[in-house]
Amino acid sequence: MGARALPLLLVALLVCLSQSVLAIKFNLPASRYPPAKCVWNAAHPGALVIITANVGPGEGQRLDIEVIDSSEHKNVYLSKKDINGEKRFAITAHAEEDIGVCFRNYLDTSVPNDGKTRSRVVDLDVDIGADAVDYNAIANQESLSALETEMRKLEGIVKEIVDEMEYLKAREERFQATNMSTNRRVKNFAWFTIASLIGLGVWQIFHLRAFFKRKYLID
Repeated sequence: MGARALPLLLVALLVCLSQSVLAIKFNLPASRYPPAKCVWNAAHPGALVIITANVGPGEGQRLDIEVIDSSEHKNVYLSKKDINGEKRFAITAHAEEDIGVCFRNYLDTSVPNDGKTRSRVVDLDVDIGADAVDYNAIANQESLSALETEMRKLEGIVKEIVDEMEYLKAREERFQATNMSTNRRVKNFAWFTIASLIGLGVWQIFHLRAFFKRKYLID
């Protein structure tokens, strides 16, 4: 019994370790010039990202959403203004950067400045990779059984883990190549420094010898 349960435990552990789901609920204050509140998640190139935002009511407030990455150019994947209720967005990551879901809650100019703090509740779910795939829809479309659906989900999770390991391997190889290149440059610079010091020393010897000869200090 213990031998049969071990593979199931390993599969369950694999599933738990590979989850890429973020669920967060927060209050977003409104103002005339609101700062962006961003929630960041790591995503690999080609990864499917499903963003589900459930925005609570807020009179005289306009909530905008923008999805960007952490690259130097701050690529914008999505930009929507005045979202209300439950909204679902799907994007595909294009770079090996973190994906940021940013919100701004604007206070309408018609709302009097009475000192009251106004805010809206945002319930955010971010699914990345295998967790973003709707396996129920796939099961209905392909007439899969519950076991086949779970196997398909495990297949997606395993593929995601394999892709992650291949990415880590490629990154390690890049780091190793960079280290080797740096070591070669340092070594070449060290040899150049030694050669320069030797050449400078020889030049000083001949210069001093010629100086002493002109002064008749040596033959």
